[in-house]
Amino acid sequence: MESVEILKNNTSEVVTLEESKDLFSGNREAYIGFEPSGLPHIAILIYVNKINELVKLGFRVKVLLADWHARVNDKLGGDINLIRESGERLRKSMLYAGLNQGVQFIWATDLVANPDYWELLLQIAKNSSLLRIRRSLPIMGRTEEDADKDFSKYIYPLMQVTDVFYLNSDLALGGTDQRHAYMLARDIAEKMGRKKPVLIEMPLISSLKGKGRMDDFKKMSKSDPESALFLTDTDNDIRRKIKNAFCPMGIVENNPVIDIMKYLIFPYYAREIEIKRSESHGGPYTIHSFRELESKYLNSEVHPMDLKKALTEILINIILPISNKLNSD
Repeated sequence: MESVEILKNNTSEVVTLEESKDLFSGNREAYIGFEPSGLPHIAILIYVNKINELVKLGFRVKVLLADWHARVNDKLGGDINLIRESGERLRKSMLYAGLNQGVQFIWATDLVANPDYWELLLQIAKNSSLLRIRRSLPIMGRTEEDADKDFSKYIYPLMQVTDVFYLNSDLALGGTDQRHAYMLARDIAEKMGRKKPVLIEMPLISSLKGKGRMDDFKKMSKSDPESALFLTDTDNDIRRKIKNAFCPMGIVENNPVIDIMKYLIFPYYAREIEIKRSESHGGPYTIHSFRELESKYLNSEVHPMDLKKALTEILINIILPISNKLNSD
């Protein structure tokens, strides 16, 4: 049960938790794919820490640098050289952030060079309907209209499912926005005589700029520099971005400052945080858990600016050592 709790730690969902109990004996393979598409931001740190937990649980973790997928998705103008440069920077950022050295990095370019990869993709396509593929398009931030203009977009979900099966994955790790592709893999696994992968869905961090339209969640994005904290950011960048971050008093939902505290700081980097409030406003105090922070913030007992100052200092200590290494390469 302790292993299951570690597996479930800081996740949005495990599909299914009951099936995951069978994953802690023998050699188990875990997979996660990243589409190189720009500078890495702090959400990568959530995955670095989760991958390290999986390694400690005995999983052999493969990280796919999905350069072909990024090309299909028109990232970095579809320039494969820029995409691969981005992938290499992502790999280094994860290692500089403390990723276990035993984790294996694989390029999609190397997978697709094998005819067996395309044979498997064809089998997956034969076991999938167009309607089901269309439903999976949000995994790449695309709509059905995008795919209708460029048929290669329909190949992307098939490639992602192929990656899971081709790498013989017992467990697939990804953000909640990747759910459709992984659920497709689970849906057709038995029909194809393949292992049904357990799915771990990881939380997404809200954009620093807040929501898009009313009540719409908008995630931190590499394509909008002021919406994200990059692992290449300087001290001044971090201070500016957190100072300007969307952080309404008494509201925790879709609040990026709260998200960072919930999904990154308390799970992995700090058992407690110090709020350095002036004596005229009651003096400094310590918060010992995220649950305590959430309760106090909902009751407007923590001022957004005080929380931002505390978070800024923590993030500087986390990001700058990584940033300095990346920027010196």
